Amino acid sequence: MNNFRAGTQIMKQALPGAESTLCHWRVRQFLEKLDKQPNNKVLDLNNCALNASDIKELTAIIPLLPDLEEIDLSWNDFIGGALQTLTLQFSHMQELKVLRLNNCRLTAKDITFLGEALEVIPYLEVLDLSWNNNIGGSLFILTQKMPKDYNLRTLKITDCSLTIEDGKSLAQLLHRIQNLEELDLSINKNIGCSLKSIAQELKYVSGLKVLNLHMCGLKQDGFPCLDDAFQHIPELKKLDVSCNKEMGGGFQNSAAHLANLINLEVLDLHQCRITEEDMAVLTQIIPLLSSLQELDLSSNKSVGISSDNLLSRFRFLPKLKSVLLSNCSLLQNSFASLAEAALHLPELKILDLSWNKCVGGNLKLILKALNLEAELQELRLSSCSLVDKDLACLALVIQDGPLAKLQKLDLSYNNHISDQGWSTFYQGIVALEQLSELDVSLRPASRRDCGEWFGKLLAAMPKLPILSELDLQGWILSERQQKQLESCNWNNEQNVHFDT
Repeated sequence: MNNFRAGTQIMKQALPGAESTLCHWRVRQFLEKLDKQPNNKVLDLNNCALNASDIKELTAIIPLLPDLEEIDLSWNDFIGGALQTLTLQFSHMQELKVLRLNNCRLTAKDITFLGEALEVIPYLEVLDLSWNNNIGGSLFILTQKMPKDYNLRTLKITDCSLTIEDGKSLAQLLHRIQNLEELDLSINKNIGCSLKSIAQELKYVSGLKVLNLHMCGLKQDGFPCLDDAFQHIPELKKLDVSCNKEMGGGFQNSAAHLANLINLEVLDLHQCRITEEDMAVLTQIIPLLSSLQELDLSSNKSVGISSDNLLSRFRFLPKLKSVLLSNCSLLQNSFASLAEAALHLPELKILDLSWNKCVGGNLKLILKALNLEAELQELRLSSCSLVDKDLACLALVIQDGPLAKLQKLDLSYNNHISDQGWSTFYQGIVALEQLSELDVSLRPASRRDCGEWFGKLLAAMPKLPILSELDLQGWILSERQQKQLESCNWNNEQNVHFDT
């Protein structure tokens, strides 16, 4: 600080009256100390390990940046308890639109000062308070201070230990922020108990585009509450109600208005314990969501039992780009239905069939059915009981070209493949010029020596120019083989991270 003051005095003496130059110098000195470049619109100090002295300096330079539109102070512990001094300076930033305070150890008092500051930053559009566990029970302080007709577009309060009362106060806030487009309340397990209050007030935010209720403790009556609200938020593009394990059985006879979401692009229902009765309803509704691009049904065991009709009706969703069906207990018939529907998915980019044992021995069904217009970028086949003929088929399809755009390939935990099967695969993999990540790990309990295929892998690596991640966990590499892997980076000027 003494050096800072001395430098300031020198600047004043050298350039008397040059106030703007002095201000610029002070800002630059502070930011360069944190390895940041000056920007009069954005102040990004995310994860800069700010200490108490830094915060004092920051408080001093904020008035010198009146054109700031975005401030990110996330992942700085010392912000917690010191927010008052910063918020007092917010009156100098009339153009501020984005404020991110993730994981700053904010306290209830900080929320009080922040609420008072909202009155002097009228154009704020994004407020992110996620990962501050100490503000649970204090949200009402903020919501009461927020002015009527506030211009807020995005509100994120992920994992903040919100209480039932917080949920109710949030519901009362919705009619004052009618321009809201994104609401993220994920990982707040008590929100489910006040969901009815929130759902009833969603009619005031008819332009809502993103609703994230991941792991919010929703119960069987949770989806019926939401279903009534869907008719009031027709512009919704993303709905995430995943990891609410007590929702199972709540979709049947209560998802009629879900079909009204004709703009819905992302639907995440993974790990919701969906029942067979739920699947019967979803089979009728999901194919009507003509704009759907991403669908995640992973970790719902009933999907495999009753998925034949739903998977076959994917043909009515030609915009699908991502289909995640990991750990769905798929049966061979349902897998065949999916393969048949894949012919009608020209935009498919991500396909996850991991932990479905029926894929083993039948991989050719899906590979040969891939739409030739599709440019698959990510294929996950972890723990699918694949055998040699599956990898032989995969190698042939790679050479034929439908997987030319593939960037990520996961073949981990397929322990039934012989050394010959791996050799065949590595001979064909050279056609994947855009491959960046490859995982061929074994299960932790199954360790094996590398066979002849290791030489095929070494020969293939120079022909994979952008490969950056190679996972070989479970394979036992000799010291010589370790050195051979490392030499691939040096000899071919690659930068591959090996996880062995």
